[in-house]
Amino acid sequence: MTQARTDDTPTPAETPDHTYDVVVVGAGPVGENVADRARAAGLSAAIVESELVGGECSYWACMPSKALLRPVLAQADARRLPGLERMTAGPLDTGAVLARRDSFASDWKDDSQVEWVDSTGTDLYRGHGRLAGERRVTVTTGDGKVTTLAARHAVALSTGTGAALPDLPGIEEARPWTSREATSATEAPGRLAVIGGSVVGVEMATAWQGLGSQVTLLVRGGGLLPRMEPFAGELVAESLRAAGADVRTGVSVTGLSRDASGVTLTLDDGARLQVDEVLFATGRKPRTGDLGLDTVGLTPGDWLTVDDTLRVTGSDWLYAVGDCNHRALLTHQGKYQARIAGAVIAARAQGRPLDTGRWGAHSATADHDAVPQVVFTDPEAASVGLTLQEAESAGHRVRAVDQDLSQIAGAALYGDDYRGQARMVVDLDREVLLGVTFVGPGVGELLHSATVAVAGEVPVDRLWHAVPAYPTISEVWLRLLEALRG
Repeated sequence: MTQARTDDTPTPAETPDHTYDVVVVGAGPVGENVADRARAAGLSAAIVESELVGGECSYWACMPSKALLRPVLAQADARRLPGLERMTAGPLDTGAVLARRDSFASDWKDDSQVEWVDSTGTDLYRGHGRLAGERRVTVTTGDGKVTTLAARHAVALSTGTGAALPDLPGIEEARPWTSREATSATEAPGRLAVIGGSVVGVEMATAWQGLGSQVTLLVRGGGLLPRMEPFAGELVAESLRAAGADVRTGVSVTGLSRDASGVTLTLDDGARLQVDEVLFATGRKPRTGDLGLDTVGLTPGDWLTVDDTLRVTGSDWLYAVGDCNHRALLTHQGKYQARIAGAVIAARAQGRPLDTGRWGAHSATADHDAVPQVVFTDPEAASVGLTLQEAESAGHRVRAVDQDLSQIAGAALYGDDYRGQARMVVDLDREVLLGVTFVGPGVGELLHSATVAVAGEVPVDRLWHAVPAYPTISEVWLRLLEALRG
C-alpha cells in the first residue's frame, strides 16, 4: 500500500502517544472480539469507538429488533393453541413491549459494555478513529484533541455499515426512518410504509404490524427474502397479509414529500400512498468514508476486500473484520471472523505458521460455505449454506429434498394449522449437505443442527444414525433422509 494524505486527516505525532500490539477501530461486537482474542493470546490491545461501545447490534439492530419481535411471535404462537384464544385476542401492550425493548438496548447506555472491555485488559479510546499511514491510528475527540496510536503488528477495522438510502426526490425532506429509527421508536405509527423485502424490511413489518401499526410493505422485486429459497418469502408474505399488512411486490417509490399530515409516497404506477412514517430498508453501505483509507492507498467509502485470514488485500498489517468487508453482513458471522482474525494476528505476531487450508484454524471458510441466518418473522425462516439455485449455479450436481413441516408430529403439537417447509440440498457426488432451509413457527432453534451438518460435511449415511427425539420438530431430519433414500 502507498501512503497519501488529505488536508482533513489529523496529523499524527512523529512519536505516537501510545503503542500497542493491536489497535482496533470500532467497538461493536466484532471489534470487541478481535481485541479480546488478541488479549487472550498475550498481546496488548487498544480499541477506538466514536459512539456507544457495543455497536449497532446492541442498540439499533439485533437486540432491540428481537425484543420487539418476540412478543409478536409469542402471541402468534399462542393463538394457534386451543384454550388461549380469549387470552390472546386483544392487542399487545405496546408500551410494555417498548419498555422491555429499552432494557435490552440498555437504555442506550454502554456502561456494562465498557466494563466488559475493561475486564479484558483492553484500553478504550473514545473518539473518531482514522488511519494515518501504516500502523498508525489517530483518535479525535469532540473537543478536537488528537491522540496517536501505533500498532506493532496489526490494525483491525471493524466499523460496520450504515443504512443506504436511495437518491429519490424529496427523500431528505421526508426524514425517513432507517433501521435505527425503526428499532428505537417510542411509539407505533398509525400507518407505516416499509420499503424493501429483505431481512430488515420483513422483520420490521412483522414487528410494527403486531404492535398496532397498519403496515404497507413495498417491494421492487417479485417476492420477499430473495436470498433464501423461494418458499421462504412466499410463506412470510402470506402470513403478513393474514396479519393485516398490505404486501405489494413489483412496485417502486419514485418520490416523497412530508407535511403536517404525514409522508406521501409517489409510486411508479402513478399511485400515491399516505403514511405517518416510512422506513427504507434498502441495503447497507460501509462506514469507511471517513476512516483515513486514502492514507494507505485505499478508496474512502469502499468495501474492504480481504482474504480468508481477514487481511486487507495488498497489506501485511491491516485487517477488516465484520460487515465492512462485505463477506456476510451478520453479527454472528462477524464475531466468527473476529475469532479467526484474532488467531491469525497472534500467530503472525508470534512467528507461528498459519493453517489456512479449507476449514483451517486461520481461515474463515464458513463465510463461503456455511453462513447461518434466522429471520424472526411469523413464520421464522432459517437457512445455512447454499440454496438450490446457488448450488446449481456453482456447478454442483445436487438434489433438493423437500418436506412439508405440517406433517411432522412435533410441528402439529406446536400449533394448530401449522404451516412450514423444509429443504436440504444434497451434493450427490460427495453425499454431504450443501444447504438447509427451514420455514415455520419455532424453526430458528433447528438451525444449529443444520449448521453442524453443513460445516462438518457430515455424510448423509452418518446423519441416518443421528436419531431425532419424538415428538419434536427435529424429526423433520428423519423425514428428509427417508425421502432422500426413497
